Amino acid sequence: MQGEFFSYTLTASKGILLLLSVAILLRCLRSMLRERYDPETWAYLRYGKERFPVQHWEVIIGRAPDADVCIPLREVARTHAILRRSEKGEWRVFDVLGRGGVWVNSLFVDDDGVEVTDGDTLNLNGICLKFSDLSMQRREKLESKRSGVGRRYSPALTLLMLTAFQLFLLLQHSFFADTAYLPDIALGFCSLIVMEWSCFNAMRIINRSGFEIETLAFYLSSLGMSVAASSTPEDMYKQILLTLAGLVLFLLCGWWQRSLHRTARARIPVALGALLLLGINVVASDVVLGARNWLEFWGFSFQPSELVKVAYVYVGAATLDRLFRQRNLYVFIAFSAICVMALALIGDFGTALVFFVCFLVISFMRSGSVATVMLAVTGAVLAGFLAVSARPYIAQRFASWGHVWEDIYDTGFQQTRAMSAAAAGGLFGKGAGNGWLHSIFAANTDLVFGMICEELGLLIALCTVAAVILLAFFAVRSARTGRSAYYGIASCAAMSILLVQMALNVFGSMDILPFTGVTFPFVSRGGSSLLSCWMMMAFLKSADTRREASFAVRPGETISSVSDLEARREAKESARQAQKERRSRERAEKRGKGGSAQ
Repeated sequence: MQGEFFSYTLTASKGILLLLSVAILLRCLRSMLRERYDPETWAYLRYGKERFPVQHWEVIIGRAPDADVCIPLREVARTHAILRRSEKGEWRVFDVLGRGGVWVNSLFVDDDGVEVTDGDTLNLNGICLKFSDLSMQRREKLESKRSGVGRRYSPALTLLMLTAFQLFLLLQHSFFADTAYLPDIALGFCSLIVMEWSCFNAMRIINRSGFEIETLAFYLSSLGMSVAASSTPEDMYKQILLTLAGLVLFLLCGWWQRSLHRTARARIPVALGALLLLGINVVASDVVLGARNWLEFWGFSFQPSELVKVAYVYVGAATLDRLFRQRNLYVFIAFSAICVMALALIGDFGTALVFFVCFLVISFMRSGSVATVMLAVTGAVLAGFLAVSARPYIAQRFASWGHVWEDIYDTGFQQTRAMSAAAAGGLFGKGAGNGWLHSIFAANTDLVFGMICEELGLLIALCTVAAVILLAFFAVRSARTGRSAYYGIASCAAMSILLVQMALNVFGSMDILPFTGVTFPFVSRGGSSLLSCWMMMAFLKSADTRREASFAVRPGETISSVSDLEARREAKESARQAQKERRSRERAEKRGKGGSAQ
């Protein structure tokens, strides 16, 4: 009777785990899809009888069809000017590469831009646009008239389903885990439940209702906790601390990116810190299986390239006023080249490939004539460098690709075991903690997809893939309504890294692609990888501009004081007069030089 009860309980728990996984993903998906992503309106530009809404903190004004404010006239360049808003509600206009010239009233716009206030006129090579700023009161009145906001499913119910999912995972581990480690495993899952509910309640306290990104991250982290419980139950305390550290970094990074000015100022220090980490990695790391990507500090192993991924996205994303500056472009190209060369030197081919794909995504999103050509050429050069600098063990992996069954004891040892374990698990798996693949080297990192297939089944393994794809879909959709180009580029670049990592891990372990040794986001065991994944979620959270959805987005402040507005206008008028006097002096000097020459 006990055997039958055990069998029935295990079978029922497998079905419940699958149903809960599908329900969690569907609720997150439907909440993201059904809620309308209405862009925010911050100001208006009027040209004749036409009125163009300014729906981002950074807008491109030009003749190109994809410009935010499209003026289809020959006098206007394809990408003529950029209008940018600060967190304090101050607007500035910038000329793009000096094309055609831009004036605010009669004040010429130089490289530093010129401040724009309500009622000013923007002159684009003779085409005049009237600027009308919206106060906070007018914006709130406008947004209150919007109908059909869409239905957001209760995040509390979705989180309750996730809690049930975690408890059933713990139930399965209680069937197969060593009794000596069972309290540690139970503590790990209970700690994860406390973290997610604490984070949820904190969001409710600050009146934030969007919790889909965190829910999917905690869902994947639950599977990562299960992988750690099966493979290294003696290190559950370390897994708990790393998950907590990742959550704290997620919150800190989201808070930091609330200010675009603060974010932009820190780019150079972040870039220098990333290069310093890679330099230490090249010099001080030891060679392990042909790669030198690990550092040891006081008994803890650390992989600098994982944190450099976050820094790379941070530095690569640019605001529109900097996007078209050649100096900023060349610095990013040089930074990319140094990062990839350092990864090639330490032999971390998989991470270098991830960096290269992220580079292409940022290149595509950072559009602009000369910039696009330069980035495409540089991308081709970096790709050639990767091919030339391939190490012998990397070439061996490519040689064994598609032929792993020909040498199951050497080059195909890991992949053949992963595929065998995945086939043995079937659709519903053997039960959490009841597999054998975890005894194979790197099973809980590079081969973790096969481990999930064996213990939890192919269907739940596919749910983990769907969770990452859903996050990527959310990044692309939310980038369209992001306040700044920085948020849109950073979120899409971050998700491209996680998406490529997931694809390389899944297809590499199943011998569909060459085996590169890349981790599965959140699921693979590894402290550096887990921390970087949580920090990547902060980029995605910052791009979410739905009403009351993201703690990383705060309402834009506006200048409400009439005296402040008048002072700004007086300062601009004095600047105009100073510019006029300077031009008069320059013309007088030119006439004087011409007279002396005669």
